[in-house]
Amino acid sequence: MNLFHACLAMTIATVLSAGTAAAADYPVPKQGDFIAMDFKFHTGETMPELKLHYTTVGEPTGQPVLVLHGSGGSALTMLTPGFAGELFGPGQPLDATKYFIIIPDGIGHGKSAKPSDGMKTAFPKYNYEDMVEAQYRLVTEALGVKHLRLIIGNSMGGMHAWLWGAKYPTFMDALVPMASQPTEMAARNWLLRRAMLETIRNDPGYMNGNYTTQPPMIKYAVAAFGLASAGGTLNYQTLAPTAEKADKIYDARINGPFHADANDFVYQWDASHDFNPSAGLDKIVAPVLLINAADDERNPPETGVTEAAMKRVKNGKIYLIPASTQTRGHQTTGNAKFYSAQLRDFIAATAK
Repeated sequence: MNLFHACLAMTIATVLSAGTAAAADYPVPKQGDFIAMDFKFHTGETMPELKLHYTTVGEPTGQPVLVLHGSGGSALTMLTPGFAGELFGPGQPLDATKYFIIIPDGIGHGKSAKPSDGMKTAFPKYNYEDMVEAQYRLVTEALGVKHLRLIIGNSMGGMHAWLWGAKYPTFMDALVPMASQPTEMAARNWLLRRAMLETIRNDPGYMNGNYTTQPPMIKYAVAAFGLASAGGTLNYQTLAPTAEKADKIYDARINGPFHADANDFVYQWDASHDFNPSAGLDKIVAPVLLINAADDERNPPETGVTEAAMKRVKNGKIYLIPASTQTRGHQTTGNAKFYSAQLRDFIAATAK
């Protein structure tokens, strides 16, 4: 969990503990746990019991919608005023009186099984394929869902949506991957992730994952990655037009609360290393609405790789949110006000 997600989760947890729904009049979220028996990872390792935590909004009689969070997040990081508050309320695109919203905590995230539960680096190395398989088992085995109306995911969740579309092509009516691209993890996106991970691993305090206190360099590595790969160029120019103001932003980020476990964090981000949905794009049959931001630092549209890959998607289109001082680069899609109208139209167009 990065600094942003840590603060966000604390705020949402406080709201939920008060028994109220955040920012919109949608039903109070419910939480549950599912044990996936004999879960086999891509490495060949098997866990006899893999705990998967999940949150639902709405009743099981509604049309099921799968919502997938980003790296370091959890269901809590999707229950924000900017996302859930814009989408789950009465008359909104994913009105929870009509839809049954399912938000899993991915493997290694939130309250699902993770290295910090006790196994440390003995925890099986998972990748995005494993995370999607766990989501599928949760949806089908724990909740009895046989078909999804929609899958919508943000950042890592967007990458998961691409894998869902190829692995289970007839399981959903529609796909909305956001802040992602259907291409191999590479270029600046992976370079920055690798630099962040190597900084943590090479901290003497990390001790190959056998630390007794959190390695001190983790918060500096996470801050550097966040500043370089999210936030928006125009936004930072507005917020920090002088060195003095930039220093204040940096100091606030470094000195803010930080509760991530280093092993959990390394696993979460290293899981993206072999992400490459390219081979499966031709298998996707569900209509796809890819929502990206024009100023997304991790998925820059100017490379042309996303546009080229989308030509292989049978029924896919891109909605590119224009950059402005109001957008936040890679974080833009966390605020549904930028695309709620387009999402509403897409859902209506894919109704069966």
